[in-house]
Amino acid sequence: MIQLQNVTKRYGNATAVNNISFTVAQGETLVLLGTSGCGKTTTMRMVNRLTEPTKGSIIVNGTDVLQQSPTVLRRGIGYVLQHTGLFPHYTIAQNIAVVPALLQWSKEKIVDRTNTLLQKLELDPGSILHKYPNELSGGQQQRVGLARALAADPPVLLMDEPFGALDPITRAAIRREFKQLDGLKRKTILMGTHDVQEAFELGDKVCIMNKGEIVQMGTPTQLLFTPTHPFTKAFLEGHRFQLELQTTSIGSLWQWLPQHQEVSNRKGMEANTTLWQALELLSLAAAPAYMSIKNDSRSLSTPLLLVAFEHYKKQAAHG
Repeated sequence: MIQLQNVTKRYGNATAVNNISFTVAQGETLVLLGTSGCGKTTTMRMVNRLTEPTKGSIIVNGTDVLQQSPTVLRRGIGYVLQHTGLFPHYTIAQNIAVVPALLQWSKEKIVDRTNTLLQKLELDPGSILHKYPNELSGGQQQRVGLARALAADPPVLLMDEPFGALDPITRAAIRREFKQLDGLKRKTILMGTHDVQEAFELGDKVCIMNKGEIVQMGTPTQLLFTPTHPFTKAFLEGHRFQLELQTTSIGSLWQWLPQHQEVSNRKGMEANTTLWQALELLSLAAAPAYMSIKNDSRSLSTPLLLVAFEHYKKQAAHG
Protein backbone atom coordinates (compact mmCIF):
# COMPACT_ATOMS: atom_id res chain seq x y z
CA MET A 1 0.00 0.00 0.00
CA ILE A 2 2.86 2.41 0.88
CA GLN A 3 6.39 1.69 -0.30
CA LEU A 4 9.49 3.85 -0.01
CA GLN A 5 12.55 2.83 -2.00
CA ASN A 6 15.91 4.49 -1.27
CA VAL A 7 14.29 7.83 -0.48
CA THR A 8 16.48 10.83 0.38
CA LYS A 9 15.57 14.43 1.12
CA ARG A 10 18.18 17.18 1.21
CA TYR A 11 17.83 20.87 1.98
CA GLY A 12 20.98 22.40 0.57
CA ASN A 13 23.87 20.69 2.32
CA ALA A 14 21.65 19.31 5.10
CA THR A 15 20.19 15.81 4.77
CA ALA A 16 16.82 15.42 6.48
CA VAL A 17 16.17 11.86 5.32
CA ASN A 18 18.95 9.58 4.12
CA ASN A 19 18.28 6.63 1.80
CA ILE A 20 15.39 5.01 3.67
CA SER A 21 13.26 2.12 2.48
CA PHE A 22 10.21 0.43 4.02
CA THR A 23 6.82 -0.99 3.15
CA VAL A 24 3.51 -0.56 4.94
CA ALA A 25 1.19 -3.41 4.02
CA GLN A 26 -2.52 -2.91 3.44
CA GLY A 27 -4.33 -2.60 6.77
CA GLU A 28 -1.09 -2.27 8.72
CA THR A 29 0.00 0.49 11.09
CA LEU A 30 3.66 1.47 10.91
CA VAL A 31 4.91 3.98 13.48
CA LEU A 32 7.98 6.12 12.81
CA LEU A 33 9.55 6.60 16.23
CA GLY A 34 12.31 9.04 17.10
CA THR A 35 13.26 12.35 18.64
CA SER A 36 12.58 15.74 17.05
CA GLY A 37 14.60 16.18 13.90
CA CYS A 38 15.00 12.47 13.15
CA GLY A 39 13.16 12.77 9.81
CA LYS A 40 9.75 11.27 10.57
CA THR A 41 7.72 14.37 9.65
CA THR A 42 9.70 14.92 6.45
CA THR A 43 9.09 11.30 5.51
CA MET A 44 5.32 11.61 5.91
CA ARG A 45 5.22 14.92 4.05
CA MET A 46 6.93 13.24 1.11
CA VAL A 47 4.25 10.53 1.00
CA ASN A 48 1.52 13.07 0.15
CA ARG A 49 3.86 15.43 -1.76
CA LEU A 50 3.82 18.31 0.68
CA THR A 51 7.58 17.83 0.31
CA GLU A 52 9.27 16.45 -2.80
CA PRO A 53 11.97 13.79 -2.39
CA THR A 54 15.47 14.57 -3.64
CA LYS A 55 15.81 11.02 -4.91
CA GLY A 56 14.18 7.63 -4.58
CA SER A 57 10.60 6.52 -5.22
CA ILE A 58 7.41 6.52 -3.16
CA ILE A 59 4.59 4.21 -4.22
CA VAL A 60 1.05 4.55 -2.85
CA ASN A 61 -1.64 2.14 -4.00
CA GLY A 62 0.66 0.85 -6.73
CA THR A 63 1.40 4.25 -8.29
CA ASP A 64 4.42 6.50 -7.92
CA VAL A 65 3.28 9.64 -6.12
CA LEU A 66 5.30 11.82 -8.52
CA GLN A 67 3.14 10.50 -11.35
CA GLN A 68 -0.04 11.77 -9.68
CA SER A 69 -1.50 15.21 -9.27
CA PRO A 70 -0.85 16.34 -5.67
CA THR A 71 -4.49 17.35 -5.33
CA VAL A 72 -5.82 13.98 -6.47
CA LEU A 73 -3.22 12.14 -4.38
CA ARG A 74 -4.16 13.99 -1.19
CA ARG A 75 -7.86 13.32 -1.63
CA GLY A 76 -7.09 9.64 -1.11
CA ILE A 77 -4.89 10.20 1.94
CA GLY A 78 -6.17 11.35 5.32
CA TYR A 79 -3.75 13.59 7.23
CA VAL A 80 -3.90 14.22 10.98
CA LEU A 81 -1.59 16.84 12.48
CA GLN A 82 -0.39 17.43 16.04
CA HIS A 83 -2.24 20.74 16.26
CA THR A 84 -5.24 19.44 14.27
CA GLY A 85 -4.74 21.83 11.32
CA LEU A 86 -8.41 22.81 11.45
CA PHE A 87 -9.40 25.90 9.49
CA PRO A 88 -10.17 28.50 12.19
CA HIS A 89 -12.69 30.40 10.03
CA TYR A 90 -14.67 27.23 9.19
CA THR A 91 -17.27 25.68 11.46
CA ILE A 92 -16.75 22.11 12.62
CA ALA A 93 -19.25 20.92 10.01
CA GLN A 94 -17.41 22.81 7.26
CA ASN A 95 -14.03 21.50 8.41
CA ILE A 96 -15.13 17.87 8.26
CA ALA A 97 -16.85 18.37 4.90
CA VAL A 98 -13.81 19.76 3.05
CA VAL A 99 -12.72 16.63 1.16
CA PRO A 100 -16.22 15.11 0.69
CA ALA A 101 -17.31 18.43 -0.85
CA LEU A 102 -14.33 18.35 -3.23
CA LEU A 103 -15.40 14.84 -4.19
CA GLN A 104 -18.88 16.23 -4.88
CA TRP A 105 -20.71 14.17 -2.30
CA SER A 106 -24.35 15.07 -1.78
CA LYS A 107 -25.19 17.21 1.24
CA GLU A 108 -27.21 14.36 2.72
CA LYS A 109 -24.28 11.96 2.42
CA ILE A 110 -21.89 14.48 4.00
CA VAL A 111 -24.23 15.13 6.91
CA ASP A 112 -24.75 11.42 7.52
CA ARG A 113 -21.01 10.67 7.39
CA THR A 114 -20.21 13.61 9.69
CA ASN A 115 -22.76 12.60 12.30
CA THR A 116 -21.61 8.96 12.23
CA LEU A 117 -17.94 9.88 12.72
CA LEU A 118 -18.58 12.34 15.53
CA GLN A 119 -20.75 9.84 17.39
CA LYS A 120 -18.06 7.18 17.08
CA LEU A 121 -15.57 9.69 18.48
CA GLU A 122 -17.93 10.45 21.38
CA LEU A 123 -18.77 13.96 20.24
CA ASP A 124 -22.34 15.27 20.12
CA PRO A 125 -23.01 16.56 16.58
CA GLY A 126 -25.88 18.74 17.70
CA SER A 127 -23.75 20.68 20.16
CA ILE A 128 -20.57 21.26 18.14
CA LEU A 129 -21.28 21.26 14.40
CA HIS A 130 -21.95 25.00 14.25
CA LYS A 131 -19.08 25.95 16.53
CA TYR A 132 -15.61 27.08 15.49
CA PRO A 133 -12.40 25.25 16.46
CA ASN A 134 -11.40 27.82 19.09
CA GLU A 135 -14.67 27.13 20.92
CA LEU A 136 -13.68 23.50 21.56
CA SER A 137 -11.26 21.95 24.01
CA GLY A 138 -7.97 20.51 22.81
CA GLY A 139 -9.29 16.97 23.07
CA GLN A 140 -12.41 17.85 21.10
CA GLN A 141 -10.35 19.55 18.40
CA GLN A 142 -8.16 16.46 18.10
CA ARG A 143 -11.22 14.27 17.63
CA VAL A 144 -12.58 16.64 14.98
CA GLY A 145 -9.21 16.54 13.21
CA LEU A 146 -9.41 12.76 13.12
CA ALA A 147 -13.01 12.93 11.87
CA ARG A 148 -11.95 15.27 9.06
CA ALA A 149 -9.13 12.90 8.04
CA LEU A 150 -11.57 9.97 7.96
CA ALA A 151 -14.49 11.82 6.37
CA ALA A 152 -13.98 10.60 2.80
CA ASP A 153 -12.99 7.13 4.05
CA PRO A 154 -9.46 7.24 2.55
CA PRO A 155 -7.56 3.95 2.40
CA VAL A 156 -4.35 5.60 3.65
CA LEU A 157 -3.95 7.70 6.79
CA LEU A 158 -0.93 9.80 7.79
CA MET A 159 -0.71 10.87 11.44
CA ASP A 160 2.04 13.27 12.50
CA GLU A 161 2.30 13.46 16.32
CA PRO A 162 -1.51 13.31 16.34
CA PHE A 163 -1.89 13.37 20.13
CA GLY A 164 1.18 15.40 21.03
CA ALA A 165 -0.66 18.59 21.96
CA LEU A 166 -2.92 16.88 24.50
CA ASP A 167 -2.53 16.46 28.24
CA PRO A 168 -1.55 12.92 29.34
CA ILE A 169 -5.02 11.89 30.53
CA THR A 170 -6.80 13.05 27.37
CA ARG A 171 -4.02 11.59 25.25
CA ALA A 172 -4.35 8.14 26.82
CA ALA A 173 -8.15 8.22 26.44
CA ILE A 174 -8.01 9.16 22.76
CA ARG A 175 -5.42 6.45 22.09
CA ARG A 176 -7.81 3.88 23.53
CA GLU A 177 -10.66 5.23 21.39
CA PHE A 178 -8.39 5.26 18.35
CA LYS A 179 -7.61 1.55 18.71
CA GLN A 180 -11.29 0.66 19.03
CA LEU A 181 -12.54 2.50 15.94
CA ASP A 182 -13.84 -0.03 13.42
CA GLY A 183 -13.13 2.39 10.57
CA LEU A 184 -9.41 2.31 11.31
CA LYS A 185 -8.97 -1.46 11.41
CA ARG A 186 -8.88 -1.73 7.61
CA LYS A 187 -6.78 1.35 6.90
CA THR A 188 -3.11 1.58 6.07
CA ILE A 189 -1.61 3.99 8.61
CA LEU A 190 1.77 5.70 8.73
CA MET A 191 2.22 7.53 12.02
CA GLY A 192 5.04 9.58 13.50
CA THR A 193 5.65 10.07 17.21
CA HIS A 194 8.40 10.58 19.77
CA ASP A 195 6.31 8.80 22.43
CA VAL A 196 7.64 5.26 22.93
CA GLN A 197 4.54 4.02 24.80
CA GLU A 198 2.31 5.37 22.05
CA ALA A 199 4.35 3.69 19.32
CA PHE A 200 4.27 0.30 21.04
CA GLU A 201 0.56 0.57 21.83
CA LEU A 202 -0.60 1.57 18.35
CA GLY A 203 1.93 0.13 15.92
CA ASP A 204 1.85 -3.27 14.25
CA LYS A 205 5.44 -2.43 13.37
CA VAL A 206 7.72 0.32 14.67
CA CYS A 207 10.51 1.99 12.72
CA ILE A 208 13.10 3.67 14.93
CA MET A 209 14.77 6.63 13.22
CA ASN A 210 17.80 8.71 14.15
CA LYS A 211 19.41 11.54 12.20
CA GLY A 212 17.37 10.85 9.10
CA GLU A 213 18.16 7.14 8.94
CA ILE A 214 16.34 3.95 9.89
CA VAL A 215 18.07 2.34 12.87
CA GLN A 216 15.84 -0.72 13.21
CA MET A 217 12.35 -1.77 12.18
CA GLY A 218 10.20 -4.62 13.47
CA THR A 219 7.35 -5.57 15.73
CA PRO A 220 7.34 -4.08 19.24
CA THR A 221 8.38 -7.48 20.62
CA GLN A 222 11.31 -7.75 18.22
CA LEU A 223 12.59 -4.27 19.04
CA LEU A 224 12.33 -4.80 22.78
CA PHE A 225 13.74 -8.29 23.13
CA THR A 226 16.06 -8.56 20.11
CA PRO A 227 17.54 -5.11 19.46
CA THR A 228 20.09 -5.19 16.66
CA HIS A 229 21.59 -1.76 17.25
CA PRO A 230 22.91 -0.08 20.43
CA PHE A 231 20.72 2.96 19.70
CA THR A 232 17.57 0.82 19.80
CA LYS A 233 18.47 -0.65 23.18
CA ALA A 234 19.39 2.74 24.64
CA PHE A 235 16.30 4.44 23.24
CA LEU A 236 13.92 1.90 24.81
CA GLU A 237 15.76 1.19 28.06
CA GLY A 238 14.06 3.84 30.17
CA HIS A 239 10.64 2.48 29.23
CA ARG A 240 11.44 -1.22 29.51
CA PHE A 241 9.12 -2.06 32.42
CA GLN A 242 5.94 -0.82 30.79
CA LEU A 243 7.00 -2.04 27.36
CA GLU A 244 7.46 -5.55 28.74
CA LEU A 245 3.92 -5.41 30.09
CA GLN A 246 2.61 -4.19 26.75
CA THR A 247 4.39 -6.81 24.64
CA THR A 248 3.99 -9.92 26.82
CA SER A 249 0.68 -11.79 26.46
CA ILE A 250 -0.84 -13.93 29.16
CA GLY A 251 -1.03 -16.75 26.61
CA SER A 252 2.74 -16.90 26.63
CA LEU A 253 2.66 -17.34 30.43
CA TRP A 254 0.16 -20.18 30.63
CA GLN A 255 2.94 -22.75 30.56
CA TRP A 256 3.96 -21.36 33.96
CA LEU A 257 0.41 -20.70 35.16
CA PRO A 258 -1.68 -23.51 33.63
CA GLN A 259 -4.03 -23.79 36.58
CA HIS A 260 -5.22 -20.20 36.02
CA GLN A 261 -6.11 -20.35 32.34
CA GLU A 262 -9.79 -20.92 33.15
CA VAL A 263 -9.76 -17.98 35.56
CA SER A 264 -8.25 -15.77 32.86
CA ASN A 265 -10.98 -16.67 30.42
CA ARG A 266 -13.66 -16.04 33.02
CA LYS A 267 -12.23 -12.59 33.70
CA GLY A 268 -12.48 -11.60 30.03
CA MET A 269 -8.86 -12.35 29.15
CA GLU A 270 -7.89 -14.10 25.95
CA ALA A 271 -4.51 -15.53 25.01
CA ASN A 272 -3.49 -12.28 23.27
CA THR A 273 -4.37 -10.11 26.28
CA THR A 274 -1.22 -8.30 27.35
CA LEU A 275 0.01 -8.21 30.92
CA TRP A 276 -0.78 -4.50 31.02
CA GLN A 277 -4.38 -5.15 29.96
CA ALA A 278 -4.63 -8.09 32.37
CA LEU A 279 -3.46 -6.01 35.30
CA GLU A 280 -6.00 -3.36 34.38
CA LEU A 281 -8.74 -5.98 34.60
CA LEU A 282 -7.41 -7.47 37.83
CA SER A 283 -7.04 -4.05 39.44
CA LEU A 284 -10.75 -4.22 40.23
CA ALA A 285 -9.99 -7.16 42.53
CA ALA A 286 -6.68 -6.03 43.97
CA ALA A 287 -6.42 -2.29 43.45
CA PRO A 288 -3.88 -1.27 46.17
CA ALA A 289 -1.41 -4.06 45.43
CA TYR A 290 -1.91 -3.64 41.69
CA MET A 291 -1.05 0.05 41.84
CA SER A 292 2.15 -0.68 43.74
CA ILE A 293 3.21 -3.03 40.95
CA LYS A 294 2.14 -0.72 38.16
CA ASN A 295 3.97 2.30 39.56
CA ASP A 296 7.20 0.62 40.68
CA SER A 297 9.01 0.83 37.33
CA ARG A 298 12.40 1.16 39.06
CA SER A 299 12.76 -2.34 40.46
CA LEU A 300 10.30 -4.64 38.69
CA SER A 301 10.64 -6.39 35.36
CA THR A 302 8.82 -9.24 33.69
CA PRO A 303 10.29 -12.15 35.73
CA LEU A 304 9.22 -10.65 39.05
CA LEU A 305 5.89 -9.62 37.57
CA LEU A 306 5.10 -13.25 36.76
CA VAL A 307 5.02 -14.07 40.45
CA ALA A 308 2.83 -11.06 41.22
CA PHE A 309 0.59 -11.87 38.28
CA GLU A 310 -0.06 -15.39 39.60
CA HIS A 311 -0.80 -14.05 43.07
CA TYR A 312 -3.35 -11.49 41.88
CA LYS A 313 -5.01 -13.95 39.55
CA LYS A 314 -5.65 -16.07 42.63
CA GLN A 315 -7.14 -13.04 44.37
CA ALA A 316 -9.33 -12.31 41.36
CA ALA A 317 -10.54 -15.91 41.28
CA HIS A 318 -11.79 -15.60 44.85
CA GLY A 319 -12.91 -11.97 44.52
